[in-house]
Formats: sequence, C-alpha cells, structure tokens
Amino acid sequence: MDTFEPSKYATVEYDVTYCTIDGQESAMDIYYPEAGGPWPGLIFVHGGGWSEGDKDPLPALPEGYLIASLNYRMYPAYRFPAMIEDVKCAIRFLHAHAAACNLDPQRIALIGHSAGGHLVALAGLTDERTGWEVGPDLEQSSQVQAVIDLSGPTDLRGPFPDDIHELIHNVFGPEQLVSASPVQYVHPTAPPFLIVHGDADPVVPVEQAHLFYDALRDAGAPVEKLIIHNGGHGLEPVGGEMSPTAEELFDKILTFLAAHLGA
Repeated sequence: MDTFEPSKYATVEYDVTYCTIDGQESAMDIYYPEAGGPWPGLIFVHGGGWSEGDKDPLPALPEGYLIASLNYRMYPAYRFPAMIEDVKCAIRFLHAHAAACNLDPQRIALIGHSAGGHLVALAGLTDERTGWEVGPDLEQSSQVQAVIDLSGPTDLRGPFPDDIHELIHNVFGPEQLVSASPVQYVHPTAPPFLIVHGDADPVVPVEQAHLFYDALRDAGAPVEKLIIHNGGHGLEPVGGEMSPTAEELFDKILTFLAAHLGA
C-alpha cells in the first residue's frame, strides 16, 4: 500500500501523469502543505476557452490544502468530451493515491475559472451515466464534496458574444450544447456550490451565473452566489472599484471551503 513520504512536506511534485487516454498523457502539479494531514484536497482547473492555458502559474490559493493543478486535453487537437474525461480521471487518480498524497479523499473540492469553471461544475454534477468515466482508476469515484465556479459558462446555448459563440460551436458542436451544459444536470443531492461572477464580464455574461444559481436553488441543492460589482471576466476591476474586493472574495472562498470540507 502506498504511504506518504514526509520528505514531500512543503514541496511541489511537477508533471505527475494522472491519466493516459489514447496514448495522450495528462499531467498535474501537486502542492503539499508544510505539515499535518491527511489534508482536504483542492483541484484547480484552468480556463482558456478549452483551447489554451496551463496548470502553472496558480493564483493565490488557500494554505492547509493538498492542491492539484491540472492540464487537460484541449481543442483543436481534441474536442469535448476529452476535457471532462480528464478532469474526472484526475479526481479518480487522487482517490486512488490518497494515502501516498496524505489526502483525505472524502474532503475534495473543485475550483475552476472560465472554461475551468464550466468543467468543474460539470464534474461536480455528473456521474458514470454520462459515459465520461474513461481511462485508468475506474474502480475509484469521481465525486467531490464542494465546487467553486468562477466566471464559468453553464448553459452553452448562450447567448454569448459572437466570438465566444463560434468557439463553443467549434469545441462542442451543435449536437453537444445541451448535453455539455452543467445546468442540465442539477439535482437535489449535488455537492455545495459557490458561484462567483463579475457583473461586467464581457466574455461570459453574468446571466449565466444567475441561471445556474436559480436552477440549483430550485432543485433544492446547496448553493451560494457572489456577484462582483465592476468585476470583469478575470474578476478584475472594470469601470470602477470592485465590490467585494479581491481580498474579500478570497476570504469568502476560504469560508466556503472551511464550511464544507471542515478544514
């Protein structure tokens, strides 16, 4: 049985292969806290329109969590559902290697921005019935205990700006706009969600956040919504002072994680 090596405290393991599908390897970076454990886990999924971006560098993230930052297969080399297959594979990998990572597999949260927000929302809501559980570690679960969606699209039918509409049709095709939309999978036993979106987002309209929040709330699922006044797509100030501030947003994320992971 795998055991945790204390030499990993306060280190980063780079480019850990977590999934190989059709000969293509996907990698994650694993950030270890300085002491303690088993830790709750936080999986970060980057944005970039499902077609660009990287697992490094990370934004500021909480201390006291085992943090895994993912790369995943992207367009145009791959179309959806390759991206969600990889995210689910990463969750299963961490479940399978929980002991070696000093991770508590019953306390894992997902956080993603933009396209990453879409992917974490989709991963948090769906199970094996979608057919997206492929690759290794299939005996493991891909369920998580909390999800933080930052500026993510949740209903791919839109409306969106013309360039984003074209990108979505390229990545998903018209035949997957419904089946790849997180709003289609809301259910009462969904994990707790924190939805964060700027009201000045020019890329993913803030109405996507309202729509998703309403669907989760109406289903009876635990959900919180934080709309950032003067917040852009990257949750940066647009046209005035941002409210709440970036520091207040970070505190809100910490509070949400502590409430649902017990950290």
